Amino acid sequence: MASMALTGTLSKLQSPAAIIVRSPWSSRIFAPRMPFQMAATRHGVTAAKDQASNAARQGSKAAQQGAEAAKKVGQEIKHETASTADDVIQKTKNVAGKVAEASKDMAGKAKQTAQDAWGSVKDTTQKVKETVAGRAEETKEFVKDNAEKVERNINSKM
Repeated sequence: MASMALTGTLSKLQSPAAIIVRSPWSSRIFAPRMPFQMAATRHGVTAAKDQASNAARQGSKAAQQGAEAAKKVGQEIKHETASTADDVIQKTKNVAGKVAEASKDMAGKAKQTAQDAWGSVKDTTQKVKETVAGRAEETKEFVKDNAEKVERNINSKM
């Protein structure tokens, strides 16, 4: 029980004035610590705490710098992505406008071609009509003349 009480005291005080050491000759030996060892230990503990504190501060600063750098890179990527998206949208609009213009031009050309073809058909039909009408008139005159000749020949032979 004594060792348990001493252990509890050690953990509360954090700087023991004596330690219990086991020895092969006895089961328990009480060995007091020297005052200069206590001072050296306190200085060593303080130095270790300072080093740990400094290391923690440096780690914290490094983590903050890393987070800031990551945030900055994230912002840059965000801006580049937005810029690229805007470029794609603008190019798509330009292409769509060109396609619309080209389709209007093609529709206009198709309409003009159809009108030209219709005009050509009308002209050709008119020419055929005139030609057929003219030939019909010639044929009519030819038949009339020949009919008169035949009639004269028949009358003369009779």
